[in-house]
Amino acid sequence: MAQITRFPLMGHLRSDPSHHVLHYRKGRLVRGGRGLAYWFLPLSASVAEVPCDDRELGFLFHARTIDFQDVTVQGVVTYRVADAEKLAARVDFSIDLAKGVWRQTPLEQISHTLSQLAQHFAWDYIAHTPVRQVLAEGVVRACDRIREGLAEHATLGEMGLEIVSVRVSAVSPTADLEKALQTPTREAIQQQADEATFQRRALAVEKERAIQENELQNKIELAKREELLIGQRGQNERRLAREHAEARAIAADARAARRRLAANVEADGIRTVQQVKVEAERQRIDVYRELPVPVLMGLAARRFAGKLQHIDHLNLGSDALGGALSDLIEASTRRLAGGNAKPAAAEVK
Repeated sequence: MAQITRFPLMGHLRSDPSHHVLHYRKGRLVRGGRGLAYWFLPLSASVAEVPCDDRELGFLFHARTIDFQDVTVQGVVTYRVADAEKLAARVDFSIDLAKGVWRQTPLEQISHTLSQLAQHFAWDYIAHTPVRQVLAEGVVRACDRIREGLAEHATLGEMGLEIVSVRVSAVSPTADLEKALQTPTREAIQQQADEATFQRRALAVEKERAIQENELQNKIELAKREELLIGQRGQNERRLAREHAEARAIAADARAARRRLAANVEADGIRTVQQVKVEAERQRIDVYRELPVPVLMGLAARRFAGKLQHIDHLNLGSDALGGALSDLIEASTRRLAGGNAKPAAAEVK
């Protein structure tokens, strides 16, 4: 806003470059422009200050579609003053020369006018469109309709206003309508999710069944292989037992053959020894057969005496001793007769 400095008789005004100042005296425009600074007489001056920068006007209003559903349109209209004198002629922008503020609310009037126009153009589109189409494409269509309507509206040009841009940020239904519209989509999405869950479960069940069948086939194959292994192991054990039995039989036959061979050798040795002994005994017997009886008796006595440890007493009969002595004497006589020595006579009583 303009800065006004009061002095006793004069006043000084200084405005911003974005504001257009209109100085009137006696109903005539005597000075106008942006960013003015000048002295004036407060008692004879009337000043209006029009902002010329871009202004944004937010709007929010409700409308009803052709199928009787309420929606809310929210957006922003950006405008600026193209002709300050025309606007000052239509809207009161006069300022208090003591405080430097507007006496009225000109910007609220302009905002109200633009809001009503934007609402009218948006209603004209929404009232002839179903709610689903409005919600689907209402942001773009409503924005285009408001922009075109404001640009073509003659009142704004006559007021010296220019529309810079129009933006519609949202076209929203009521909470109940939004929930009702979301329900089919939500249910469809939920059905798709359930279908995906069912498919995943079915696939999991199918994979589980395939895994179980695979495990069963593996168990069957392992059982078959175990059966073959048991059969092969039994066959191997039987073959091993048979080979062990054959080996033991061969070993037993070898031991028996060795024993028979050893027995034959031992028997041959015993036989040979016995034959030698028999032959020696036969020869000895033949020798004894040619000896006289007294000699035999003497040999027997010597053999018998060799077996005894000691003799306590010996009894000899006359018959045995007489015949033996006679034979001994006779033998000695013959031995002496055959030699050069003289025979000796002996008498035995």
